[in-house]
Amino acid sequence: MNEYLHVLRNYATFTGRARRREFWMFTLVQTVISVVFGILFGITGGLNEDLTISPAFGLFSVVFALYALATFVPTLAVTVRRLHDTGKSGWFYLITFVPAVGSLIVLIFTIMDSEPGTNKWGPSPKPGLARA
Repeated sequence: MNEYLHVLRNYATFTGRARRREFWMFTLVQTVISVVFGILFGITGGLNEDLTISPAFGLFSVVFALYALATFVPTLAVTVRRLHDTGKSGWFYLITFVPAVGSLIVLIFTIMDSEPGTNKWGPSPKPGLARA
């Protein structure tokens, strides 16, 4: 949870590096929150018998949309910092726009281990590797 809050505190910090732990813990919390909203969407139904949206579904939709908008920039920022940690430019994130394989390539980059020592985006955030 500390990693999630750390990413939110560094709302739009695209410089520096992010460890795998920071990136994946943030991603885990984002996924859990999305699943909770999905369950709430399922419970509240969506359309009523008279083809109107139920008030609870509408409320959860608005809250989820606001949450998604509020966390879009931190999600992008932590992904760019994670790419920096592996020695890649943040511009590699644009590969996700390539159909079918783009997201898989970025996933592989985020799984890769940190580049040891200091790279052009700063010192390694891993303890003991900052001076290598």
